[in-house]
Amino acid sequence: MTPLTTTATTTAAVSPETDRPTGASGLASSGAVLCVDDEPSILSALRRLFRANGLTIQVATSGAEGLDLLEQQPFDVVVSDMRMPQMDGVAFLEQVRQRWPDTLRLLLTGYADVNAIMGAINRGEIYRYIAKPWDDNDMVLIVRGALQQFAMAQEQKRLQTVVAEQNEALKQLNQSLELKVCERTAELQQSNERLKGNFVTSIKVFTNLIEMRNAKLAGHSRRVADLARRVAQRLALPARQVQEIFVAGLLHEIGKVGFDDVLLDTPVVTMNTTQLQAYRTHPTRAVQMLMPLDELKGAADMIGSQLERFDGAGYPQQLSGALIPLGARILSATCDLDSLQIGILGQTELSLVKALDVLRDGSGRRYDPQVVQALLGVIHDEQSGLPQASPEMDCRVSDLVPGMVLSRDFMTPNGLLMLTAGHVLDDVVIARIHNFERSLGASLRAQIWRAGAPPAQAPKQP
Repeated sequence: MTPLTTTATTTAAVSPETDRPTGASGLASSGAVLCVDDEPSILSALRRLFRANGLTIQVATSGAEGLDLLEQQPFDVVVSDMRMPQMDGVAFLEQVRQRWPDTLRLLLTGYADVNAIMGAINRGEIYRYIAKPWDDNDMVLIVRGALQQFAMAQEQKRLQTVVAEQNEALKQLNQSLELKVCERTAELQQSNERLKGNFVTSIKVFTNLIEMRNAKLAGHSRRVADLARRVAQRLALPARQVQEIFVAGLLHEIGKVGFDDVLLDTPVVTMNTTQLQAYRTHPTRAVQMLMPLDELKGAADMIGSQLERFDGAGYPQQLSGALIPLGARILSATCDLDSLQIGILGQTELSLVKALDVLRDGSGRRYDPQVVQALLGVIHDEQSGLPQASPEMDCRVSDLVPGMVLSRDFMTPNGLLMLTAGHVLDDVVIARIHNFERSLGASLRAQIWRAGAPPAQAPKQP
């Protein structure tokens, strides 16, 4: 055998941190090599050669013995002779491939049998074959290369496992983040809905303060807002515009907050010139009052034009036709319909039929014909619609129980707001309603959502 060179010995240096040999690539390897041959002299030569290069080596004199050793401990590389009794190298390496596929397999052959080598390559999937007699340097380089290949394959598997674990961790983190985002989004949506509800409730409460100054005005703004909303929906307006029209209906009287009691109590048709001039300023005053609130700009524009006439003879800018905001045209018709019935527009209170006749007569002059037709359609549907199963139910105060949800605003007999739609009743609130009913000496009733028909699933007020 050719003695090993200094270079070969240096290549097999031992890593001080792990006390394990490292290859040229720097990858740590146990250097565990199993040599299988039925000739003791060859096994002795291989043992001396590999131990001199810092490799861990074990030997077996047969394929069966080699398989036993593999079952007891792992090996990085197996070097097997070709010709052995009972189990030749091809059969042995094939079993190694099937049972320990990561272990690299080398075939040591002493004759030029191409068919046998091809069988070893195909069945045992050998890494390399080495011809006898071998050159020590070549043998060490080949085994060293096999060890490096094994170490790189193991490192690749380790990295793949790490990547798979990190990907799974990232997947779980991503799912957790998505869940948190969904939860946060739901919280923000609920908070936004609460803010919207509180905003409308604040407007209703403020409207109540205005209406408390005149008994005839009680409930007027709420009725106008509700009717204007239904007309806007019949005209298929966008939801945002419908909401603005509803809010404008609630606030359309806000400019009258500074009126004295005499002016507030005087029907429009009986006002003198001075009173009429003061009365016609209330839309402009309302716009000035609402100007600081950007959210109410759309509603303010409608309120500011509510006294304009379709024929251009209105106030304050004498706008006509489509130049008048559609919301203002709706507000004008619905406000006048309610005002005629409660006696704040004319000297007497008109029935619904006669009030509708006034609107028909004013169509094309005072009122937008399209709005009048939509308003007549809404009233007709209310009066002639077929009875349907309602998601709401009418309850006496004595029948109220905690957990019930108001489907409509709870009003006093004179039209003042007590609780808004969507309010969840509890013991304290129910007790207050009972006390209020006793103080009035009159029976009160509330509209409640039926079980299984919460506001999210049934028609509701804005």
